[in-house]
Amino acid sequence: MRILITGSNGLLGQKLVALFRDDKEVELLATSRGADRTPRGLEERYAAMNITKVAEVDRVIGNFRPEVVIHTAAMTNVDACELDPDACRLQNVEATRYLVEASERVGAHFIHLSTDFIFDGENGPYSETDEPGPLSVYGQSKLDSEEIVRNSGLERWSIVRTIIVYGIAKGLSRSNVVLWAKGALEKGDPIRVVDDQFRMPTLAEDLAWACRQIARVGANGVFHVSGPDLMSILELVHRVAAFFELDPTPVSPVKSASLGQPAARPPRTGFILDKARRELGYAPRSFEEGLALLASQLDD
Repeated sequence: MRILITGSNGLLGQKLVALFRDDKEVELLATSRGADRTPRGLEERYAAMNITKVAEVDRVIGNFRPEVVIHTAAMTNVDACELDPDACRLQNVEATRYLVEASERVGAHFIHLSTDFIFDGENGPYSETDEPGPLSVYGQSKLDSEEIVRNSGLERWSIVRTIIVYGIAKGLSRSNVVLWAKGALEKGDPIRVVDDQFRMPTLAEDLAWACRQIARVGANGVFHVSGPDLMSILELVHRVAAFFELDPTPVSPVKSASLGQPAARPPRTGFILDKARRELGYAPRSFEEGLALLASQLDD
């Protein structure tokens, strides 16, 4: 199976590369903007590809002719999207259109990563069939990109929605909430953490496994893939503190409105995972099991 990954330098992208690179049944092409930053290097199995340049997308996909495209690349900084909606739309919507159209031409199964931020957070946890209602430019861009996938001429497509992906990888351009919490707690500096937003944080390895399984079985449709534990962001930070035996005293609970962030966040998301469990055999690790894996990787 020929598999192309976008965003291979990112957290999920690197976890997918780790799953596929030594699989004798997979011919892999990892792509990202700029140079390859994955551990051990991929050499000829890497191609620089700017997904906002339609000519580059057409050339890379047309030459490789993948059977599966796993599209992880996106503009995910929610406030940056709110402040620059044109850049957000180019990276999250138009780039998805370019990739979908190129994938159609080669008959690829298109697996698209999306987000809980397509929901308004009033009735979480959500199933795959619940009505979306994004509150932000970012959430709307991901919903619009989903519609491009749904309404395309693709024979096979999958949309994988996820929530707060955490983990560790080499040379990441952005951190994630677990690493941020651990680092802040280790410094002992005062930190303000919202207590009115509830999420189900997702271990990057579990999300990568689900994407691989969708590719393997050719699963079609929408899948909710997250961790199994619903918690406030404040509880998340306290659980990180407890696991790593760090002092939680510097943590102060605050309300989201007090932060003055440009983009609105849904108050309570979370996913009902029944479909992924049933159709994919998805069995996500608990939050503490995820932290244990992260801790072992930090030790290495």
